[in-house]
Amino acid sequence: MTDSRTPRSQELIDLIARYATEDGDHPTAIPSLSIHRHSGTGMKACGSYKPGLALIAQGAKQVVLGSDIYRYGGADYLLTSIDLPVTTQIIEASVEKPYLSMIFHIDTARIADLIERVGNERTPSATRGMAVSTLTPQLEDAAIRLLQLLGTPRDIPALLPLIEQELIYRLLTGPQSGRLRQMAIADSQSHQVSRACIWLKEHYALPLKIEELAHRVSMSVSSLHHHFKAITAMSPMQYQKQLRLQEARRLMLEEMLDAGSAGHQVGYESQSQFSREYARQFGEPPLRDVGRVRRSLMDRLTGGMEILSEG
Repeated sequence: MTDSRTPRSQELIDLIARYATEDGDHPTAIPSLSIHRHSGTGMKACGSYKPGLALIAQGAKQVVLGSDIYRYGGADYLLTSIDLPVTTQIIEASVEKPYLSMIFHIDTARIADLIERVGNERTPSATRGMAVSTLTPQLEDAAIRLLQLLGTPRDIPALLPLIEQELIYRLLTGPQSGRLRQMAIADSQSHQVSRACIWLKEHYALPLKIEELAHRVSMSVSSLHHHFKAITAMSPMQYQKQLRLQEARRLMLEEMLDAGSAGHQVGYESQSQFSREYARQFGEPPLRDVGRVRRSLMDRLTGGMEILSEG
C-alpha cells in the first residue's frame, strides 16, 4: 500500500463520488464496471473476486486469500487473474473521506488479441492469481476516461472498446504482465487451473474426486495440486470448502435458511463438521455469526457493509 498520489488523483475521487452518492456497491451503464463507496471501516466480508482490475481512489482495504494478506489503497491497484474466494475488510474510511473504488472485469479474449500485437513473450511460470502494484499515471488516466464515459452514455458503444484496450495494454506493459498473459494462454498452468476453478464453482456441492478433476483439465494429480496452490494459495479441497462456506452464509443471510439446511444444500453431510468449519472460517458458529450480521445490518452501525461484495 503506497502513499504517493498522482496529480489527477482528485479527479478520480470526484468521478467515483459523483456516481456513488450513497454507501454501497453500484453497477453502472458499463456492464464490466462497478463503483463502490463506504463511509466507515467494516466487518470482514466474504465474496469472490473475478479476473479484473480493482482500483482504490480513496481509503484502503485488506484482502485475505488463503494465508496471504493484501493491503492496498489510494495510488494502488489490485489485479486478479482467476476466480478467487476471498475475505475482505475496509481498513481506512470515514464520513469525511469515504472509501471509493472501482472494479473493471477483464475479458480474456481481449488480452489474447493484444498479446499478438505487443509480442508474445515466453510463457511465465504459474504465479499467484492476485497481486498489488502502484498505480501509474497512464493507467490512472485510462481509468479516469473510463469513468467519464458514464456522463456521456451515447459514447459508450464506440469508445469503451478503445479504453478497455488501453487499460489492458497498460497492464500488459506493466509489472503484472505475466499474470495477464497467463490468463490468455490456453495451454498455460493458470489457464488449466482456471478451468478447474470454474468446474469447482459450478459443482461445489458435489464430493471432490481429485483424480477426476485433474483429468478434466488435462493435468496430473501432482501437477494440479502444485500449480493450484501456487496460483490460488490453497488446495482444491480448501478452495471448494471456501466456496461451500461462502454460499452457506449467503443462503442463511439472504434466503433465510437455517444452518442445517444451508449446510446440507452446499454439500455437508455432517452438521457438526459444517459448524466447526464455519466457525473456523468466520470466527463464530453459524447462528451466532448470522445473528450478529443481521443486527449490524439493522442498526447500520458499520459504514462498510459488504457481506458478499467485491468492491
